[in-house]
Amino acid sequence: MKRGTIATSMENQKRIITLAGAVGSGKSSTAKGVAQKLGFRHFSSGDLFRKIAKERGLSIEAINLTAEEQKEIDHQVDELLQKMGREESEFVIDSRLAFHWMPESFKVYLSLDPDTAAERIYNHIVTEGRVSQEAQSVEEVRKNIDIRVTSERKRYMNLYGIDTTDTSPFDLLVDTKKNNLAQVIAIVLDSYKKWAA
Repeated sequence: MKRGTIATSMENQKRIITLAGAVGSGKSSTAKGVAQKLGFRHFSSGDLFRKIAKERGLSIEAINLTAEEQKEIDHQVDELLQKMGREESEFVIDSRLAFHWMPESFKVYLSLDPDTAAERIYNHIVTEGRVSQEAQSVEEVRKNIDIRVTSERKRYMNLYGIDTTDTSPFDLLVDTKKNNLAQVIAIVLDSYKKWAA
């Protein structure tokens, strides 16, 4: 049963899962895995943000700082999310604010401490690369995480009055340090199916 609403069958409700969480917590990987298992579409607002950064010749850290002054960057992403929430169903989205724009969704928050996140992101940069993101050390990534988190928290509080560190709006919290990717995907799927029943 959907929390806070009259029970509805899965056929009559929007099938949307929104994933937010800490930097480097595995939002995109989890969202892709969950979407694949359910046969839903996957969308990443992080990928969209990186694309905007690349188009402007900026790093992901720099585009975040630029967005503090150029509010149209966040508005561009957020308007797309609102449109998706109104018009579409059967998708899994990893995004900082999708839970806010899609209140009828199943809302998941993935937590991870910043030191572990820095190690994971650096390894990803070294082995696979990340669009608009480079670093020479784990320490540099750790510093960049702090810059990014501070920037995002400031922006979203100023724009929408949303505290990105507040986990109270979410239906499910998962620690991705204690659980590997397969376990996280299984936890999300199991919880979603119970929520949607």
